Amino acid sequence: MGTRITSLANNFDTTGKLKAAGINNASLSGITALPSGVAGKMTLLSTQTASSSSSLSFTSGIDSTYDAYCFKYIAVHPSNSTDAQWTFQASTDGGSSYGVAVVSTNFRAYHFENDAGASLQSRSADSEEGRSNETTYQPLGYQGGAVADENCSGELWLYNPSSTTYVKHFLSRNALVGYDSGNGGFQQDVHCAGYFNTTSAIDAIDFKFATGNIDDGTIKLYGVSTS
Repeated sequence: MGTRITSLANNFDTTGKLKAAGINNASLSGITALPSGVAGKMTLLSTQTASSSSSLSFTSGIDSTYDAYCFKYIAVHPSNSTDAQWTFQASTDGGSSYGVAVVSTNFRAYHFENDAGASLQSRSADSEEGRSNETTYQPLGYQGGAVADENCSGELWLYNPSSTTYVKHFLSRNALVGYDSGNGGFQQDVHCAGYFNTTSAIDAIDFKFATGNIDDGTIKLYGVSTS
């Protein structure tokens, strides 16, 4: 017994704190899962990869199981050379149709590769990327290009989509390489927020470029528990 107590005591320093050496695996890689009740846990539900696809639709997995859903899109590349807006819309009928009324705001910061210009802009007008109760697709990024190294990456959050009481808020942030015929490529940091103006449950989401196909890229859907 005395030997065991001495061995245990050797795992603590003189202040009574547990030494890292006393833990079998103290690295972050040693954490393989969080308890099921931990708020904010993200669960991967599905993955889709584009290959000259007209759109990528998520028609299952969006229900009352989770409080929020997060779509992460990685290196999404358009087939169109200019003005390829990255967009999305929602469905209340399992993906049979996409056209829920949207109210939204949008702003971006940009900087040209050749330093020809840099600015912070509001682009919330209907003629830009904002929407005022419209059923068209909501732009998430502006003026993407099809040059080989250009792409869009970011994430879209959808909150409480199964509610039949409230409108459905969404929030996105995107890193996007745009293209201007006079100055070439430019980096954009695009923020978009809004809501789907419906009390019907949203159960499907569709992503596409406003023109052309999705040449390449991956979208992952996560369910997020907040309680």
